[in-house]
Amino acid sequence: MNTLELLSPEISFESLGLSLPPAPLPLGVYKPYLIDGKYLFLSGHGPVRDDKSLIIGRIGKDLDIEEGKLAARQVGLTMLSTIKTHLGSLDRVKRVIKILGMVNCVSEFERHPYVINGCSELFAQVWGTENGIGVRSAVGMGTLPDNIPVEIEALFELHED
Repeated sequence: MNTLELLSPEISFESLGLSLPPAPLPLGVYKPYLIDGKYLFLSGHGPVRDDKSLIIGRIGKDLDIEEGKLAARQVGLTMLSTIKTHLGSLDRVKRVIKILGMVNCVSEFERHPYVINGCSELFAQVWGTENGIGVRSAVGMGTLPDNIPVEIEALFELHED
């Protein structure tokens, strides 16, 4: 166990020196999050910047693999913002259970897991490797809403109240 794993998720996040974009509002008929017992479900999130704009582009055409990975990290930050906005603190989350990462890419692109690592690595930094890494799927898509490069949905376990 490393030192960051002994810290609370809030303190771990603060130590990274990153900023959170505003939590997005639903643009359709869905809830951005849902709590069922001890589980927190997050709807698919895109890469929202601090100024509320979206990162746009298809990986392999408009963006390269490293830009895709950074977009996935930005999606992770957007998800953290949703958690903080609606639950009050990242400390409410006990662990990451599962993420589904969807990558908007050209048909020849094959490194979807590498792109989604941008989000997975962020979560591991916030909750530690034991609780911040869950099961995962990373898949390629022919298109995503508004031509965003990455969309991710997630399932978390909450601490018992």
